[in-house]
Amino acid sequence: MTTEPSRTVEVERKYDVDIETPLPDWDAIPGVDDVTTGEARALDARYFDTADGALSRAGVALRRRTGGPDEGWHIKGPRQGDGRLELGWPLGEGDALPDAVVATVSEWTTEGLSPLARIENDRTAYLLRGPGGVVAEFVDDRVRATDLRSGTQREWREWEMELGPAAPADDDGRAVFFTAVERAVQAAGGRASASGSKLARALGF
Repeated sequence: MTTEPSRTVEVERKYDVDIETPLPDWDAIPGVDDVTTGEARALDARYFDTADGALSRAGVALRRRTGGPDEGWHIKGPRQGDGRLELGWPLGEGDALPDAVVATVSEWTTEGLSPLARIENDRTAYLLRGPGGVVAEFVDDRVRATDLRSGTQREWREWEMELGPAAPADDDGRAVFFTAVERAVQAAGGRASASGSKLARALGF
């Protein structure tokens, strides 16, 4: 396995939504000319942490996910401003934590890591495109989560909007974009997410 991870800065917004809520209308989103047909993705992720939650306390998430175009091992670092740095490695052989991932996580902990939660997600992904390419990716997620510590299972639906390579690069432009997104989400019946992440919701936070 290569030791050099992929690197992306994730800037996104999350929204809670009821099971039967219709998808938003994106016609009024600035810079967006068209939206692709939805692409179905079956995602299955296991999240890891120490027994005392050292990664969670540091604002870090570690997962192994199959399915989708970016399947592999992912480390989401602490939030920096409006985004989070996400590092990625290929799945490799077997389920054992790769050495490169363990070495990277050692910045926050050297204690043993074990599975904390399993999150299965039936995702439909849409690309919002403008003159310069992909402005953002919108995903409609139907989630089934298991807290592996207690066996508790939870299900919910949520939306995410993540900026793409052709998104506004300045803070003002991003603010205008997300303000328009939030209007469209609210008009459809969605609302700002009450939980910071899928992992937190899987664990009851």
